[in-house]
Amino acid sequence: MYAGAAARGPASRVDAFTNALLTEIALRADAADAAFGRERAPLQSVYLGGGTPTLLPSASLATILDLVRSRFGIADGAEVTVESNPGPDERGGAAEMVEAGVNRLSLGAQAFDAGLLRRLGRRHRPEHVGGAVREAREAGIGSVSVDLLYDVPGQSLEVWAATLDAAIDLGVDHVSAYALTLDDPDAEGLTGPLGDHLPTTAGARRWRAEGVKAQDDDLAASQYRLAVERLGSAGFRGYEISNWARPGHESRHNLVYWHREPYEAVGPGAHAFDGSLRRWNAARLDGYLAALAPARGGPRAGFSLAPPGGGPRADLPPGGSEAVDADAAAAEAVILALRLDEGLARDVAEQGPLAPHLAWALDAGLLEAVDAPAGERVHLTTEGRLLSNELFARLV
Repeated sequence: MYAGAAARGPASRVDAFTNALLTEIALRADAADAAFGRERAPLQSVYLGGGTPTLLPSASLATILDLVRSRFGIADGAEVTVESNPGPDERGGAAEMVEAGVNRLSLGAQAFDAGLLRRLGRRHRPEHVGGAVREAREAGIGSVSVDLLYDVPGQSLEVWAATLDAAIDLGVDHVSAYALTLDDPDAEGLTGPLGDHLPTTAGARRWRAEGVKAQDDDLAASQYRLAVERLGSAGFRGYEISNWARPGHESRHNLVYWHREPYEAVGPGAHAFDGSLRRWNAARLDGYLAALAPARGGPRAGFSLAPPGGGPRADLPPGGSEAVDADAAAAEAVILALRLDEGLARDVAEQGPLAPHLAWALDAGLLEAVDAPAGERVHLTTEGRLLSNELFARLV
């Protein structure tokens, strides 16, 4: 996510970023054409996120979607999602989004408590979330999701209950509830020149270090159980560990990840997967623009990948990739299936080298067997979801 001077004011790099993004879309489409031909199936979902794409002018969002539609194709009835912050100066124009083809909005609400929002460094106020939902509905956006955080330092069970009730009362269609993670990406080696995370500021590192001390595993577990209870009672299906949806509003885009299907991705820090190879772009904006900026002015006027009069061609941005071997692929398939409430076929769970770990989880009450039309399946219990990291660590 880029904000501050990179997104606003005289030093804004929004136009440069938009042109670079359009150029990368064209380059990735060229590669897909070469590998699969121009007659490949159109996209079933498009997701503009990883920050606040609504900081871009509405015309830029429309141009991006037009290029995706032209080069990749977007299927009739596809899910087209835009992430947005709820603040009035960040949420973008809902009517313009609909005109561009958007039919799903994901709002970064995070909390409905003003004090918690300040603690999290969020610029919006609780009432802005309701305003954003109303604008989306009035514009005709048919599916609205909110992201919420629990295990936030200073967040009591009562405050979390009020947050869940507020989201339910707004009539949203989908809720993502995530435990606040305060890992240090610098210490994990993710912020180097080719890393997919931006370096953490000294102030943010101090805040994270203090925040970790104030987190409480038992309280977080109680908050998760409360989410299961409140959202389930309100008609939401907990179709994935951290996601609940009203019928028909499951995130089709995220289901692609959990079903381990291929997906393309563009932009700083973006991750893609072709079924056997994972690829990522480095997160740093300077490197991204340096690779793609040679096509200055080209993407908006015919998508020429070299500037007029010669000069350097645009190149794909820096990043990295890793091949997924057969053993890792098998473990990934099991882990991703278990993240979903549909789970895993029991006969699959009882075969191969992972079977002893799944048997342990069944004995420990982390998994349960359920009957399904296509045969018996196993899926995580609520306690299993709470302890899923323990099980998943055994499977990799």
